[in-house]
Amino acid sequence: MVNLHPGIYVGTLRHRRFAPARHDFTYPIFMVSLDIDRIAEMMSVSPLTSLNRWNAASFHSEDHFGNPLLTLRERLAADAAARSLGLPPGKIFLLTHLRYFGYNFNPVSFFYCYGREGDLKTIVAEVNNTFGETHNYWLENDRAGEALHADFAKEFHVSPFLGMEQQYQWTFASNGDSLIVQTNSHEGAGHIFDATLKLEFREWNRRNLHSVLLRYPWMTLKVIAAIHWQAVRLWGKKVPVVHHPGAGRFAKSAVQHFGASWRPGRVLPEGHGESGGGRLKTNC
Repeated sequence: MVNLHPGIYVGTLRHRRFAPARHDFTYPIFMVSLDIDRIAEMMSVSPLTSLNRWNAASFHSEDHFGNPLLTLRERLAADAAARSLGLPPGKIFLLTHLRYFGYNFNPVSFFYCYGREGDLKTIVAEVNNTFGETHNYWLENDRAGEALHADFAKEFHVSPFLGMEQQYQWTFASNGDSLIVQTNSHEGAGHIFDATLKLEFREWNRRNLHSVLLRYPWMTLKVIAAIHWQAVRLWGKKVPVVHHPGAGRFAKSAVQHFGASWRPGRVLPEGHGESGGGRLKTNC
């Protein structure tokens, strides 16, 4: 059974690319898990936290998909209905980054959606790219077991160093005290990329939150800086650049954050060069 608790999760994120050039890195990271029906209460834990206003750590409704005037549960229900799906009626926990000192960028946030009996039914992966766009993947748990496994086609442009013709295999496992999210990307018969998020649980309280803010200051700025630095490294290894499919294809994020809102370029005719289609950027 996949168990997630409201709290702080601390650990590492590792990315590995296997083709056309080897490339890997590991960064320390922390994320927070929020009960979406108790966000106001949770964000009152410290003078350094707040809801919808600037602080050392703050949650802003507009940093997530959909109409920011609606609750997250209402937004999820509307998105589910648009896909002819049902939203599970139980607890929903959001694994995400807050804004830190006014800045936020979430490459991916996860909504863990539970049934009335506490069994995980669905995970919604809210993916953002640095072109100011967002896309949700709804991953349903249709197998009993200790983890949720999902195989699905890539639908959203994330990195200019990874093409759209890919198949994802994602695995989510958590016993409450530890959490793993494993991502594998395949293109044709080749395994070209994987990412491993490994986190350990800490209770949501003032002391623990102050501790991670001190240990990992400017977490989200480090995320966006690392994304662009890894893009430079991949470019230096002569990894081919893949064009953005074109402006208007994907939903726009409500907030266009600095460093994460490059404008997609027009799609060039085939054979007109390897760059273009937007600035270089990679989450991978």
